[in-house]
Formats: sequence, C-alpha cells, structure tokens
Amino acid sequence: GVVEACLLHMLKRRAAGFLRTDKVAALFTKVGKTYAVAGDICKKVQELQQQVEGRKNQPNGQEPLKRQGSGTSKTPVLTPQAIKHIWVRTALIEKVLDKIVQYIVDNCSKYYEKEALLADPVCGPILASLLVGPCALEYTKLKTADHYWTDPSADELVQRHRIHGVHGRQDSPSKRPALGIRKRHSSGSTSEDRFAASAREYVESLHQNSRTHLLYGKNNVLVQPKDDLEAIPGYLSLHQSADSLTLKWTPNQLMNGTLGDSE
Repeated sequence: GVVEACLLHMLKRRAAGFLRTDKVAALFTKVGKTYAVAGDICKKVQELQQQVEGRKNQPNGQEPLKRQGSGTSKTPVLTPQAIKHIWVRTALIEKVLDKIVQYIVDNCSKYYEKEALLADPVCGPILASLLVGPCALEYTKLKTADHYWTDPSADELVQRHRIHGVHGRQDSPSKRPALGIRKRHSSGSTSEDRFAASAREYVESLHQNSRTHLLYGKNNVLVQPKDDLEAIPGYLSLHQSADSLTLKWTPNQLMNGTLGDSE
C-alpha cells in the first residue's frame, strides 16, 4: 500500500490511459510496453486475475473435484488484500519491483509531474534503493492464522539477540565452562547465584560459537526421555557449520539457570 501511494503521487493523467479505475494497473501496463520486465509482470498478473475470476464463476463443489483429478494445476488462493495490491505484490514476489521502480524513476518525465515524489532527484532513487532489500527475500512461507500462538516468546527473542550479537566478543569460543549440575540442598543465595551463572554460561557457550550459525530456534519443545517419565520442555536449535548440521536441545530449566529439585 505504501509503495502504491508513492507510485500514484502526482501521476500524469495521460499515464493512466483508459484504465482510470485502477491507476496502478494502467501504470504497469504502460511501462510494460517499453520495459520487458514490467511486461512479464503484466502477463503474470493477468493470468492470476483470470484464475481468480474463474474460481468465482465455478459452482460450488466443482473446484475440489478438479483438484482431485489433476494435482498439477493449482489455483492460488488470494485474499482481498492481495487482490487489491496484486500488481505491486506480484512484482515483489518475482523480485523485480525494485527494477521496475528504478526504470520509472529513470523515465519519470513520461509518467509524472515535476513535483512528484518519483520525479525528485533524491527521493526517487532512494525509493528504488529501499526496495532492493524486500525484493531479495523469498516469500515462500507467510504467517498463518494462528501465528499469535506460534510466534517466539519474549525469552526466546532475548536469547536470539544474545546469540546474534556474540561475534564482537573477544573470548575464545572453543573454551566451554564445565556444566557442574548438582542438586542444591543449601538455601544460601551465594551458591544459587553461582549455579545460575554457571548454567547460563554453559547454555550460552552452546550457541555462542563463531564457527557455527544458528538457523532456527524454538522454545517449549517437548522431549520424553523414557516412556514412564513426563515430557520435558526445552529449547530446540538447529546449527550449521562448514560441513554439517547439528540439532541441539536444552531443557528450559537449564536455559533459565534454575533446576530446583529436579535431577
């Protein structure tokens, strides 16, 4: 929506052509006549729109039968928000939105008034440069309807921040402090503080290693050591080194530095 607002700022009337109801579509269509990258996006958007219209026109019950018969033809399910911004969205997913905007900036006199945002010698190129990052991403998995329950907890985010920011440390990553887990019978605060500090150092040393990269982390992953024991929640992490992948799991009690009376 923000990108569309920038594209529509002080757009010339003649640039809209005959498609005055959808000015963004008119702009992409006109740019596609002289720029092959935008032309390909126009074809893909038209195909998507035809598929969406075909889905609407199909009677109830016909779509599942068609899917069962042929698994190759999959009609994409687009939300109303995605259909509303289908031009910018398609160019973004195809990783060419930055190139199209840069082409528009380079030829801004054809499409915009002199006071337009994209006609500005500073703001126009900045907008195109800002889109390079989003266009480099792979939009293969989006948030699901229950993402409010599956997103990482605050503790996990803090732990990820510590893991990500360790490369500036000067200590050797190969030196790992001893675990030293033992049941605490004394109630003294000094021994508890030492134990908590030792546990945290051990846990952090598992992840804070410059030779491996953390690919994925998930908290509250249940592991059942034996059939007669209850499942234990812990922190699951996937690490990548030069020649292998390593899967690690650490109990939450050790991650938090408190084991209590558990063995």
